[in-house]
Amino acid sequence: MTSAAHPRTRRRALVGGLAALGLSLAMFTTESAAQAATPWPTPSGSQAVTKTISVSGTKDYGMKRLYGSGDLGTGGQDEDQGPLLELADGAVLKNVVIGSPAADGIHCLGSCTLQNVWWEDVGEDAATFQGKSSSSVYTVTGGGARKASDKVFQFNGTGKLTVTQFQVEDFGKLVRSCGNCRTQYKRTISVSDVDVTAPGKAIVGINQNYGDTATLSKVRIHGDSSRKIKPCVRYEGNSTGDEPTEIGSGPDGTYCRYSASDITYS
Repeated sequence: MTSAAHPRTRRRALVGGLAALGLSLAMFTTESAAQAATPWPTPSGSQAVTKTISVSGTKDYGMKRLYGSGDLGTGGQDEDQGPLLELADGAVLKNVVIGSPAADGIHCLGSCTLQNVWWEDVGEDAATFQGKSSSSVYTVTGGGARKASDKVFQFNGTGKLTVTQFQVEDFGKLVRSCGNCRTQYKRTISVSDVDVTAPGKAIVGINQNYGDTATLSKVRIHGDSSRKIKPCVRYEGNSTGDEPTEIGSGPDGTYCRYSASDITYS
């Protein structure tokens, strides 16, 4: 009787252990699939901006929220809006929340670093990169943006733009190489370790005819089961102001540089 009881006890323990393990694995799988990135920050305070603030060197706002007022008090798509912040070549902007209205966000006149910058409600664009030197380097590390009806990052100048550890949700395009600027350049874009939450249209848009390249890796797309968000779109750009023509999308090994394993869906 004792020997017969032991197998039943062991079986019950085994089943219970497997059930507990199954539950833990299910919880882990669900959590991993659903998790996005860093939670949105709570601003330490707020400051109205009525005139574009010029930034040089390093500026740390300590997570203060800046929002437009007066002439900068719009969140529309007017192409003639001024930015809340204008960064000189080599400037570093850290730990700031761009609130609403956001006007035209941030302009980088040359190389710049945006570290832990958050846009609560993107106006025209979150940031525009305007350097005229091919050696210009623009780095976006951490932070996030949401409610961008068109573009998050507008790349008008030349050089290399790197976006990493960033999150974006409810957007048109994360990065767009200017499709119809009067002066056009070859632009290099790298997007890595980012969380993208639908709805959205495209992660990167580049101009194939100007030799643009976009490299994508560790891109996590959430809430897009039908896979409507295009990772990389190629355009025929122009310098006449006309609407650029879309000529293709997806990895091609030359302009859109990534493989299927670089993009994951949950």
